Amino acid sequence: MNMLKRSQDAFAPQRDEAIIALRHADVVASDKTGVRIEGCNAYSWVFVSDDAVVHRAAMTRGAIVAKDLMAGHRPKVWCSDRYSAQQGHGRSHQTRLAHLARDAAYAVKASDDFLPVRLKLWLKQAFALSHQITEVAASTIAAKRKTLERSLTDILTTPTACDLSAALQQKVANARDQLLTFTDHPGKVAPTNNACECALRPAVIQRKFTNGYRSKWAADGEAEIRTVVDTAKLAMKANPFATILATVSA
Repeated sequence: MNMLKRSQDAFAPQRDEAIIALRHADVVASDKTGVRIEGCNAYSWVFVSDDAVVHRAAMTRGAIVAKDLMAGHRPKVWCSDRYSAQQGHGRSHQTRLAHLARDAAYAVKASDDFLPVRLKLWLKQAFALSHQITEVAASTIAAKRKTLERSLTDILTTPTACDLSAALQQKVANARDQLLTFTDHPGKVAPTNNACECALRPAVIQRKFTNGYRSKWAADGEAEIRTVVDTAKLAMKANPFATILATVSA
């Protein structure tokens, strides 16, 4: 911990560069996971763009975390789950389809209703389109999106007596205008937000092994190191140890 405290200032310049890059990005994705800081429930946030990965330790999961970090910048697209604190930060929004796919898969197993199966197949078609979106013509993308829109309308207007299916319908309906945003930005917007989940994985492992941080400065220090390391890896596939060594030796 003394080593971390002594070296913390060395990571500040590159952390600030990553934040500046994030504030100029056209597409930003965000996610968070729970963590304990000073014996209290807190959150480890991550924000990802093509040029930067920024980690933040915060005592809240409120929208203020994203607002403070972005300092008024509104990217063209913001990618996240459906949690309200991660909504409204971009000019348009892409909801993480993987969460809806998980909910649909559960409904398929827990219900005899056929509606969750239809939604599961619809999501499979949406994922297939995202995988081939850089290889097909704009007219093909538009035609497939129109087909998906029609199919979704049919799914959402189908009567159901199953409470689980009705709840799933409502979730999809609430996020309807955010489901196919990726088709407006071929190859630039992912419908899964896997980059954020991968960036948060070390924080999840750290939480399970240590049960959190005893001080806020330690959480901030680790967030700064992860910001520098992950941004360097994004830019030039740099080895984490080499990045840390070069930073503290500068």
